[in-house]
Amino acid sequence: MQIRTSIRFGSLNFLDSVFAIAEIYGTTTMTKNEVIKLLKENQNQRGIDNWNKMKNTAGLKSYGIGLTQLRKLAKKVGRSHELSLELWETDIYDAKTIALLIDEPKKITKEQAESQVEGVGAGLFAHVFSSCDATLAKSPIAFDLANEWLATGHELRRRCGYGLLYELSKNKRNKSLTDEYFLQCIEDINGKVFNVEETPTMRCAMGGALMGIGKRNKVLNKRAIEVAKAVGPIDFNEDGGKCEPLDVLKHLTNESLQKKLA
Repeated sequence: MQIRTSIRFGSLNFLDSVFAIAEIYGTTTMTKNEVIKLLKENQNQRGIDNWNKMKNTAGLKSYGIGLTQLRKLAKKVGRSHELSLELWETDIYDAKTIALLIDEPKKITKEQAESQVEGVGAGLFAHVFSSCDATLAKSPIAFDLANEWLATGHELRRRCGYGLLYELSKNKRNKSLTDEYFLQCIEDINGKVFNVEETPTMRCAMGGALMGIGKRNKVLNKRAIEVAKAVGPIDFNEDGGKCEPLDVLKHLTNESLQKKLA
Protein backbone atom coordinates (compact mmCIF):
# COMPACT_ATOMS: atom_id res chain seq x y z
CA MET A 1 0.00 0.00 0.00
CA GLN A 2 1.47 3.32 -1.02
CA ILE A 3 0.09 6.75 -0.19
CA ARG A 4 1.67 9.76 -1.83
CA THR A 5 1.39 13.43 -0.96
CA SER A 6 2.38 16.78 -2.40
CA ILE A 7 3.77 17.90 0.97
CA ARG A 8 7.53 17.61 0.75
CA PHE A 9 9.68 16.39 3.60
CA GLY A 10 13.27 16.98 2.60
CA SER A 11 13.90 15.80 -0.96
CA LEU A 12 11.30 13.05 -0.54
CA ASN A 13 7.51 12.88 -0.24
CA PHE A 14 6.44 13.30 3.39
CA LEU A 15 4.32 10.16 3.33
CA ASP A 16 6.98 8.23 1.43
CA SER A 17 5.50 4.82 0.63
CA VAL A 18 3.79 4.63 4.00
CA PHE A 19 3.27 0.90 3.79
CA ALA A 20 6.42 0.08 1.81
CA ILE A 21 8.57 -2.89 2.81
CA ALA A 22 11.67 -2.10 4.84
CA GLU A 23 14.81 -4.13 4.28
CA ILE A 24 16.93 -4.14 7.43
CA TYR A 25 19.45 -6.87 8.08
CA GLY A 26 22.26 -7.73 10.46
CA THR A 27 23.17 -6.49 13.90
CA THR A 28 24.86 -3.23 14.82
CA THR A 29 28.00 -2.13 16.59
CA MET A 30 27.02 1.55 16.42
CA THR A 31 26.36 3.68 19.49
CA LYS A 32 23.59 6.19 20.07
CA ASN A 33 25.97 9.11 19.50
CA GLU A 34 27.21 7.57 16.26
CA VAL A 35 23.65 7.20 14.99
CA ILE A 36 22.84 10.81 15.84
CA LYS A 37 26.03 11.88 14.07
CA LEU A 38 24.89 9.89 11.02
CA LEU A 39 21.53 11.65 11.11
CA LYS A 40 23.17 15.07 11.34
CA GLU A 41 25.29 14.24 8.30
CA ASN A 42 22.12 13.43 6.36
CA GLN A 43 19.98 16.32 7.54
CA ASN A 44 17.87 18.17 4.99
CA GLN A 45 17.07 21.83 5.50
CA ARG A 46 13.93 21.73 3.40
CA GLY A 47 12.64 18.88 5.50
CA ILE A 48 13.55 20.74 8.69
CA ASP A 49 11.62 23.80 7.51
CA ASN A 50 8.57 21.68 6.72
CA TRP A 51 8.78 19.92 10.08
CA ASN A 52 8.84 23.27 11.87
CA LYS A 53 5.64 24.28 10.07
CA MET A 54 3.78 21.24 11.32
CA LYS A 55 1.40 21.40 14.27
CA ASN A 56 1.78 17.78 15.32
CA THR A 57 5.45 17.52 16.34
CA ALA A 58 5.00 16.59 20.02
CA GLY A 59 7.80 19.02 20.87
CA LEU A 60 10.38 16.95 18.99
CA LYS A 61 13.09 18.36 16.76
CA SER A 62 13.93 16.84 13.39
CA TYR A 63 16.79 16.66 10.92
CA GLY A 64 14.23 16.69 8.12
CA ILE A 65 15.09 13.26 6.73
CA GLY A 66 12.39 11.54 4.67
CA LEU A 67 11.12 8.09 5.57
CA THR A 68 12.68 6.36 2.57
CA GLN A 69 16.09 7.75 3.51
CA LEU A 70 15.58 6.82 7.16
CA ARG A 71 14.94 3.23 6.08
CA LYS A 72 18.25 3.20 4.22
CA LEU A 73 20.04 4.61 7.26
CA ALA A 74 18.33 2.06 9.52
CA LYS A 75 19.65 -0.71 7.30
CA LYS A 76 23.12 0.77 7.68
CA VAL A 77 22.72 0.92 11.47
CA GLY A 78 21.46 -2.68 11.78
CA ARG A 79 19.30 -4.42 14.36
CA SER A 80 19.75 -3.81 18.09
CA HIS A 81 17.13 -3.90 20.81
CA GLU A 82 19.34 -2.07 23.28
CA LEU A 83 20.24 0.71 20.84
CA SER A 84 16.60 0.98 19.83
CA LEU A 85 15.57 1.68 23.43
CA GLU A 86 18.31 4.34 23.76
CA LEU A 87 17.31 6.12 20.56
CA TRP A 88 13.63 6.08 21.55
CA GLU A 89 14.45 8.12 24.63
CA THR A 90 15.89 11.01 22.58
CA ASP A 91 13.92 14.11 21.58
CA ILE A 92 14.79 13.68 17.89
CA TYR A 93 12.05 12.50 15.54
CA ASP A 94 14.49 10.90 13.09
CA ALA A 95 16.32 9.03 15.86
CA LYS A 96 13.06 7.73 17.34
CA THR A 97 11.98 6.56 13.87
CA ILE A 98 15.28 4.69 13.48
CA ALA A 99 14.60 3.17 16.91
CA LEU A 100 11.34 1.66 15.70
CA LEU A 101 12.96 0.34 12.53
CA ILE A 102 15.96 -1.39 14.12
CA ASP A 103 14.33 -3.09 17.11
CA GLU A 104 14.43 -6.88 17.41
CA PRO A 105 10.94 -8.44 17.19
CA LYS A 106 11.49 -11.28 19.66
CA LYS A 107 12.77 -8.89 22.34
CA ILE A 108 9.82 -6.49 22.27
CA THR A 109 7.73 -6.81 25.42
CA LYS A 110 4.12 -5.86 25.95
CA GLU A 111 5.21 -3.30 28.55
CA GLN A 112 7.51 -1.68 25.99
CA ALA A 113 4.80 -1.59 23.32
CA GLU A 114 2.24 -0.14 25.73
CA SER A 115 4.71 2.57 26.72
CA GLN A 116 5.79 3.44 23.18
CA VAL A 117 2.29 3.61 21.73
CA GLU A 118 1.64 6.60 23.98
CA GLY A 119 4.26 8.55 22.04
CA VAL A 120 3.53 7.70 18.40
CA GLY A 121 1.16 10.55 17.60
CA ALA A 122 3.68 12.79 15.80
CA GLY A 123 4.70 12.57 12.16
CA LEU A 124 4.71 9.03 10.75
CA PHE A 125 5.35 7.29 14.06
CA ALA A 126 2.05 5.41 14.14
CA HIS A 127 2.66 4.01 10.65
CA VAL A 128 6.26 3.01 11.33
CA PHE A 129 5.30 1.59 14.73
CA SER A 130 2.44 -0.63 13.61
CA SER A 131 2.49 -0.84 9.81
CA CYS A 132 5.19 -0.29 7.13
CA ASP A 133 6.40 -3.87 7.57
CA ALA A 134 6.64 -2.90 11.23
CA THR A 135 9.01 -4.61 13.64
CA LEU A 136 6.21 -4.84 16.21
CA ALA A 137 4.03 -6.75 13.75
CA LYS A 138 6.70 -9.46 13.57
CA SER A 139 6.81 -9.89 17.36
CA PRO A 140 5.15 -12.83 19.14
CA ILE A 141 2.81 -10.42 20.93
CA ALA A 142 1.42 -8.77 17.77
CA PHE A 143 -1.81 -10.77 17.44
CA ASP A 144 -2.94 -10.40 21.04
CA LEU A 145 -1.86 -6.77 21.11
CA ALA A 146 -3.83 -5.95 17.96
CA ASN A 147 -7.00 -7.48 19.39
CA GLU A 148 -6.61 -5.63 22.69
CA TRP A 149 -5.96 -2.29 21.01
CA LEU A 150 -8.84 -2.67 18.55
CA ALA A 151 -11.20 -3.15 21.49
CA THR A 152 -10.07 -0.04 23.35
CA GLY A 153 -11.34 3.52 23.14
CA HIS A 154 -7.80 4.91 23.06
CA GLU A 155 -7.27 6.75 19.74
CA LEU A 156 -3.63 5.87 19.13
CA ARG A 157 -4.00 2.28 20.29
CA ARG A 158 -6.94 1.72 17.96
CA ARG A 159 -5.09 3.26 15.01
CA CYS A 160 -2.08 1.08 15.69
CA GLY A 161 -4.37 -1.91 16.15
CA TYR A 162 -5.63 -1.46 12.60
CA GLY A 163 -2.04 -1.00 11.44
CA LEU A 164 -1.09 -4.30 13.03
CA LEU A 165 -4.16 -5.90 11.47
CA TYR A 166 -2.93 -4.79 8.04
CA GLU A 167 0.42 -6.46 8.70
CA LEU A 168 -1.16 -9.59 10.18
CA SER A 169 -3.25 -9.97 7.05
CA LYS A 170 -0.02 -10.92 5.24
CA ASN A 171 0.85 -13.61 7.81
CA LYS A 172 -0.01 -17.11 6.52
CA ARG A 173 1.66 -19.03 9.37
CA ASN A 174 -0.36 -17.98 12.42
CA LYS A 175 -3.20 -20.50 12.73
CA SER A 176 -5.31 -17.97 14.64
CA LEU A 177 -5.56 -15.84 11.49
CA THR A 178 -8.49 -17.70 9.93
CA ASP A 179 -11.00 -16.49 7.35
CA GLU A 180 -13.59 -16.38 10.13
CA TYR A 181 -11.37 -14.08 12.16
CA PHE A 182 -10.77 -11.73 9.26
CA LEU A 183 -14.42 -11.74 8.19
CA GLN A 184 -15.29 -10.59 11.70
CA CYS A 185 -12.67 -7.86 11.39
CA ILE A 186 -14.29 -6.71 8.13
CA GLU A 187 -17.67 -6.54 9.84
CA ASP A 188 -16.10 -4.55 12.68
CA ILE A 189 -14.69 -2.06 10.19
CA ASN A 190 -17.99 -1.90 8.32
CA GLY A 191 -19.76 -1.06 11.56
CA LYS A 192 -17.40 1.76 12.50
CA VAL A 193 -15.95 3.37 9.38
CA PHE A 194 -19.15 5.33 8.67
CA ASN A 195 -19.22 6.84 12.16
CA VAL A 196 -18.86 10.62 11.77
CA GLU A 197 -17.00 10.75 15.07
CA GLU A 198 -14.10 8.73 13.66
CA THR A 199 -11.11 10.89 12.69
CA PRO A 200 -9.79 10.93 9.10
CA THR A 201 -6.60 9.14 10.17
CA MET A 202 -8.63 6.47 11.97
CA ARG A 203 -10.76 5.90 8.88
CA CYS A 204 -7.56 5.64 6.83
CA ALA A 205 -6.20 3.03 9.25
CA MET A 206 -9.44 1.07 8.91
CA GLY A 207 -9.19 1.36 5.14
CA GLY A 208 -5.65 0.07 5.20
CA ALA A 209 -6.66 -2.94 7.27
CA LEU A 210 -9.63 -3.61 4.98
CA MET A 211 -7.33 -3.46 1.97
CA GLY A 212 -4.81 -5.86 3.48
CA ILE A 213 -7.49 -8.36 4.48
CA GLY A 214 -9.11 -8.14 1.05
CA LYS A 215 -5.85 -9.09 -0.64
CA ARG A 216 -5.50 -12.29 1.39
CA ASN A 217 -7.79 -14.61 -0.60
CA LYS A 218 -10.86 -14.69 -2.84
CA VAL A 219 -13.42 -15.12 -0.04
CA LEU A 220 -12.13 -12.16 1.93
CA ASN A 221 -11.65 -10.12 -1.24
CA LYS A 222 -15.33 -10.47 -2.14
CA ARG A 223 -16.59 -9.18 1.22
CA ALA A 224 -13.94 -6.47 1.45
CA ILE A 225 -14.94 -5.18 -2.00
CA GLU A 226 -18.57 -4.92 -0.89
CA VAL A 227 -17.56 -2.77 2.08
CA ALA A 228 -15.06 -0.73 0.05
CA LYS A 229 -17.77 0.14 -2.51
CA ALA A 230 -19.97 1.50 0.24
CA VAL A 231 -17.14 3.43 1.90
CA GLY A 232 -15.67 5.03 -1.21
CA PRO A 233 -12.30 6.84 -1.30
CA ILE A 234 -11.15 7.86 2.19
CA ASP A 235 -9.92 11.44 2.59
CA PHE A 236 -7.55 11.36 5.55
CA ASN A 237 -5.89 14.75 5.27
CA GLU A 238 -5.09 16.54 8.51
CA ASP A 239 -2.56 19.19 9.53
CA GLY A 240 -2.56 20.82 6.08
CA GLY A 241 -1.97 17.59 4.16
CA LYS A 242 -2.80 17.27 0.48
CA CYS A 243 -2.69 13.51 0.06
CA GLU A 244 -4.87 11.75 -2.47
CA PRO A 245 -7.76 9.88 -0.82
CA LEU A 246 -7.17 6.20 -0.11
CA ASP A 247 -9.17 4.27 -2.71
CA VAL A 248 -9.45 0.79 -1.19
CA LEU A 249 -11.77 -0.43 -3.93
CA LYS A 250 -9.22 0.42 -6.60
CA HIS A 251 -6.58 -1.67 -4.84
CA LEU A 252 -8.91 -4.63 -4.31
CA THR A 253 -10.25 -4.77 -7.85
CA ASN A 254 -7.05 -4.24 -9.82
CA GLU A 255 -6.44 -6.77 -12.55
CA SER A 256 -3.19 -8.23 -11.22
CA LEU A 257 -4.69 -8.98 -7.79
CA GLN A 258 -7.79 -10.56 -9.32
CA LYS A 259 -5.62 -12.82 -11.46
CA LYS A 260 -3.60 -13.80 -8.42
CA LEU A 261 -6.71 -14.69 -6.42
CA ALA A 262 -8.50 -16.52 -9.26
